[in-house]
Formats: sequence, C-alpha cells, structure tokens
Amino acid sequence: MKTAVIALGGNALLRAGQKGTIEEVRSNVSSTTKVLAKLVSAGYDLVITHGNGPQVGRLLTLSETMANEFPPFPLDVCNAQSEGEIGYIIANSLDNDFRELGLNKHALTILTRVIVDKNDPAFNNPTKPIGKYYTKEEAEVLQKTKKWIMKEDKARGGWRRVVPSPKPAGIVEINVLKKLIFGGENQEEIIVAAGGGGIPVILEGNHYVGIEAVIDKDLAASRLATAIGEKTFIIVTDIDGVYLNFKKPDEKLISEIDLKGIKAFYEQGIFPDGSMKPKVEAAINFLSNGGEKVIITDITHLESAIEGKAGTTIIKE
Repeated sequence: MKTAVIALGGNALLRAGQKGTIEEVRSNVSSTTKVLAKLVSAGYDLVITHGNGPQVGRLLTLSETMANEFPPFPLDVCNAQSEGEIGYIIANSLDNDFRELGLNKHALTILTRVIVDKNDPAFNNPTKPIGKYYTKEEAEVLQKTKKWIMKEDKARGGWRRVVPSPKPAGIVEINVLKKLIFGGENQEEIIVAAGGGGIPVILEGNHYVGIEAVIDKDLAASRLATAIGEKTFIIVTDIDGVYLNFKKPDEKLISEIDLKGIKAFYEQGIFPDGSMKPKVEAAINFLSNGGEKVIITDITHLESAIEGKAGTTIIKE
C-alpha cells in the first residue's frame, strides 16, 4: 500500500482575500478533500495534518474580548479547540467524499498533544504572530496591561501579538496513532492528527502540562511522519512549489533536488521566514531522520506532483 503524511495549509483551508467564515472554510475543505479522497481511492493510505492559524487567533481574540464576562482560555486550550473544529470539518468532508466514491473508509480526528522542551529558547524569543492587528497606540496599551509582546508587521501596517513557537520534541499519543495508522490491509481509518501543530505540552515531573505557545504545523507534521516511520511527506501550501528568487523576474521553480542541495540553499538564507523557510526546514528534518521523499506543492497540482510532473520533489540522495 502507498502511504504518505500530508500537511494541509494555505488555500487548502483559507484563501487570499477571504474573511474566514465557516462557509468559506467548508467550501475550501470540500475542494481539498475531493482530491485526497481520489488518492485514497487510488490506493493511498493517508495521515492528514493541517494548519490552524486564523482559527486559533480568532478563538484567542474572542476569549480575550469576552474576558469581562467569562474567564479567558489559555492558548493551549484554544489550540485544542481549533484542532477539534478543523479536524471535524475535514473528517466530515472526507467521509462524504468516501460515501460518494463507494469507499469503505472513515476519517478519524485525534486531538494530539505535542511535547516541547520547557527550556526551548523560543520561550525567551516569541516570534509567532497571532490574533488581530492593532494600532501602535493599542499595542502599547496591551503591552502594559496584558504584558503581551507586540511586534510591528510593516508590510500590513499594524501590530500583532507574538507568542513562542518551540520545536516539537515528541508526541504523547504516538503509540495509539501507530495502532490506528497501521491497522492492516484495507483498514477503514484515515487519520487526521497533530492539527495546527498539535496542543503544546511540557513535562513537569510525570505530568503533562499545557503551555502558552503555537507549534509550527509543518515541523509538527514532520515530527509525526518521522515518529511513525513514514517514507513520504507531502506539504500542501498556497503556491505550486519551492522557488529560487520567488516573485522576482528570474524566479525559478525547483522541480527536483536532493537533501544536500536543499540544505545548501536553506543555509544560504534563500527562503523567507514565515513562508517557505519552515516548510523547507520540515523537509530537511524529515529526510535527515529516515524519510525518503518530500513533495511541496498546492492542492491543484497535488496529483501531478505525486507523479513527478509538478511541484517540488526533494529526495534523500
């Protein structure tokens, strides 16, 4: 059986110019799952992960806005809420597609806790933007009253709260996930796990404790793929592949490259923060820890990319 971990992001959930209404999300997810269901029909056993950027930011903002009436929820709880929300929408859409195709398959969403190191340097240098945009004056008030760390986004003309984004170090539910993922030939379950990077927890003695952070979804997906011994890792984003000199007159798609080559580009700082850099880092981590192939593309080109006719393919050697 052909297997792969697929990390959904970009326009698989929310497209440029959209407000993020539930109708928009459902429509986008429906378009995405139709492609995934076709892959399952063709014999692929998939493990699906996804982002949660707009959703967790919205939940956090709503929680803070209602703080005068209800105690606000911490960020780890908002992560859990968004993972459940998106996981439900993806699973429901997939099940509908399976029924239309006459497949005896069922999507199963697993709330996943991802372990991080409490001494990770990210906790001393928050970089992950989250929530709404504020004016400079509003940001200064929030820094004083709520002790938030605020940073300016000059490209969009506003200030946002930033939170720590520690590296994923382990997955609490990994043994359960392995049993579900490798249930045997013709198994019914298609697993959705580690959504939004998972729920960040640290170990305090023998106890797991939720912590205020957001884990990069691609790095968490890479950790999941490595932990289950997967050989193929697919990152679905909002552009058709990895480019050199992106959006410049001499931009060039990297169609195929090996681990050594992509590491060289990565170390040169070619890939920008917050967009392609974490995806390339996730690919490097995966291939450096037993993985054999990474594909990076958008949902439109996914089937062609799997056939090696589109997107970017990164191989171990």
